[in-house]
Amino acid sequence: MEREIEEIEMILKKYGQEHLLKHYNTLDDNHKKELINQIKNIDFALIENLYKNTKKEEKNNEDEITPIDYLDKYKLNDQYKYYENIGKKAIKEGKLAAVTMAGGQGTRLGHNGPKGTYDIGLDSHKSLFELLCDSLKEEGKKYGVTIPWFIMTSRENNKETIKFFEKNKYFGYQKDKNLFFFIQGELPMIDTEGKILVNEDGLIKLAADGHGGIYESLVKSGMTEKMKNIGIEWVFIGGVDNCLVKMVDPVLMGVAIDKKVTVACKSVVKANPHEKVGVFCKRNGKPNVIEYSEITNEMAEATDEQGELLYGESHILCNLFSVDAVERMGANPLPYHVAYKKAKYLDQNGKIVESDSPNAYKFEAFLFDAFGKVDEMAVLRVKREEEFAPVKNADAAGVDCPKTARDLYKKFYNLDK
Repeated sequence: MEREIEEIEMILKKYGQEHLLKHYNTLDDNHKKELINQIKNIDFALIENLYKNTKKEEKNNEDEITPIDYLDKYKLNDQYKYYENIGKKAIKEGKLAAVTMAGGQGTRLGHNGPKGTYDIGLDSHKSLFELLCDSLKEEGKKYGVTIPWFIMTSRENNKETIKFFEKNKYFGYQKDKNLFFFIQGELPMIDTEGKILVNEDGLIKLAADGHGGIYESLVKSGMTEKMKNIGIEWVFIGGVDNCLVKMVDPVLMGVAIDKKVTVACKSVVKANPHEKVGVFCKRNGKPNVIEYSEITNEMAEATDEQGELLYGESHILCNLFSVDAVERMGANPLPYHVAYKKAKYLDQNGKIVESDSPNAYKFEAFLFDAFGKVDEMAVLRVKREEEFAPVKNADAAGVDCPKTARDLYKKFYNLDK
């Protein structure tokens, strides 16, 4: 153990992170082991590089942004049945799995627990997890299959999530047969001097690496290998907070298979030209999503000959990938984006540091940054009121909140009395 500590001390000295062992001798044996494992798993060269990037001035973006083609699901006419039949065949053959990204907590909703355990206020009092599960089971019945369900948790909520499923008898699924849990990747948070933060418990302060970490997490956890072993060729990836998410969509699958693309995404048309959402586009000729902050007013308001917005297809985190594409995308980390956040941590003198304003950096990858790795992908416009009812904010916000999601859900399923 002493030899191991010496080697770690050398690494920490090389990168100026010696403070990580400052409180080592005050920890119990279990925490000592955990801290050593944390340090061994850190890519210090990556962290150093990410810190350097926080100091770089953003260059003028010279990317060429152009509109992307899309299909409107409800204007396909005769092609609708054609695509639907192709997708139905693949689903019946057991080629589809669903992945739900559920690493977040329900803090913003005033909920103490994993976001997926949140009750949006329906008469049934079903959690977000159960609502999604109901939809999956209902679709599975149509095709005579059970859709395998993969749930990405976080280190923070993994145990609690699994305990919740155990308590509810896995909502009719079978753990490790058609229900699988895996944990999202994390990166250390750093202060404005590039020092890795230490939590109040003396361990390293880690933060989830963003939804772009999904590919690497699926590969590293062995989930893509598991998918291939049970005959899965396509995987739908969506978030836990959209209670109307349609994870099993034969039309989307049919479009992807027919057009021989490895990525097919759903969009909803922007509510107005200046809605603050990312929209699909081509960036330097490759599929991409452009953030609302990158779009000029002129681009946001531009329309085609039919009066449709040229940049009007919102990315709603409803994406279908071939398993092969997920493996390719997970082979190397995506670029990380920096976020300046408030953080509570332990300083080198053992004092707790708290701040009313941002004081630390966290790093996240965005799922859509991987889109540029494919030459083409399909975008299918769907109806917002049928497939997009996110629960992101407390009711006081009045938008994307439990009330708006509940109203959309009840209207779609005719639950209004």
